[in-house]
Amino acid sequence: MPGQFEPIPGGGAAVALDEVEISIIRSLAVQLLELIGPGPGGEPSDDPLAELFAEGPSEPPTDPVMQRLLPDAYGGPGSETGDIAQDDELRAYSAEFRRFTENDLRAKKRDDALVVIRSLDSMASSGEGGAVLKLSVEESRHWLGALNDLRLAIGTRLEVTDEDDADLLYRLPDSDPRKPMVMAYLWLGGLQETLVGTLLD
Repeated sequence: MPGQFEPIPGGGAAVALDEVEISIIRSLAVQLLELIGPGPGGEPSDDPLAELFAEGPSEPPTDPVMQRLLPDAYGGPGSETGDIAQDDELRAYSAEFRRFTENDLRAKKRDDALVVIRSLDSMASSGEGGAVLKLSVEESRHWLGALNDLRLAIGTRLEVTDEDDADLLYRLPDSDPRKPMVMAYLWLGGLQETLVGTLLD
């Protein structure tokens, strides 16, 4: 089980993690929460109905990582058609779609990261500085969302845009300052892949 998720009887998944791995995942999840930011009002609303219909921003985020996590629904950078009227129309559609969906998408990403943090905090030690993380099917889905977001965030910082870029990462020398981030990116990818496998079983 070390380093990969395995299915557990009755559904869900389990993985053995050492203290360093727990610390890395937790730290990354906290950073993701900080990047996503609080809800629309910063604090939970007393009126859930008002919160439900709160409008979000209409402009895409300026941070490249947030652009990747919250992409435009129509078009997006690099998809200009050359037809100014058509490009303006796509931007208007994207802005309208973002206005009514971004808050919900941010909330889901916050929920996913919080499940990761809480499940790591509640782990029982298995001795020798490690522990076995056991997740329900629902928790596994939240973990999958958070792992995906973390990989997108790290991949954006590493400027990974396609498989060729990912292949180059494997060949970076140990002296490259990006190497620790690359190792985290590849390790999270392995966790994500094995977690998907448990949900498909």
